[in-house]
Amino acid sequence: MTVPLAFVAVIVLIVAVMALVALAMRRRESLRRQFGPEYDRTVVAVGNRREAERQLVGRRSRVERLGLRPLDPAARHAYQAEWTHVQERFLDVPEDALSGADQLMRRVMADRGYGTQDYEQRVADLSVRHSRILDHYRSAHRINARAAVKRVPIGELRQATMHYRTLFEELLDDGTDGTEPSTAGVKDDPRRPEAADHPEDDREP
Repeated sequence: MTVPLAFVAVIVLIVAVMALVALAMRRRESLRRQFGPEYDRTVVAVGNRREAERQLVGRRSRVERLGLRPLDPAARHAYQAEWTHVQERFLDVPEDALSGADQLMRRVMADRGYGTQDYEQRVADLSVRHSRILDHYRSAHRINARAAVKRVPIGELRQATMHYRTLFEELLDDGTDGTEPSTAGVKDDPRRPEAADHPEDDREP
């Protein structure tokens, strides 16, 4: 009995469609694992899942081309010392200390191989390896931008400095032992950095 050619074609088409669907699902799960909360954020922002996934794949490809590198021990030690100085400055001039924390973050990023000129691009690049704590950086950036044009409560300045520190510490450690970044030390929900209410006379971040 001869199987109709049209029937064979339909079977082949069904198998091909199933393979494409399976491939798309595997890619989706891979992106969800890599980007964590940033995956859903991007889907909502773009408004189209397929386009959002295309953009996330583009971010990953760009970061692969950057050739990121770990910091050498001397640089890590120097940056840690600079962060200590930022904390000390916060006691006297918190606004300047917050600005210093932002500048220090950019220098560490540049030393690691990231581009640092455009904020949105920095966020996109960081999302590839640091998505689960990226909202700390977003919150710090928002507060720092407001502090540049008007007075901001000391509690918010302190919290912004702590947000910077979360990403700062991960950038310093990322890749030094050949492992992926870890957020084990992050106690609060990285998707919802909270602005804690601190006494006005306690200025240390």
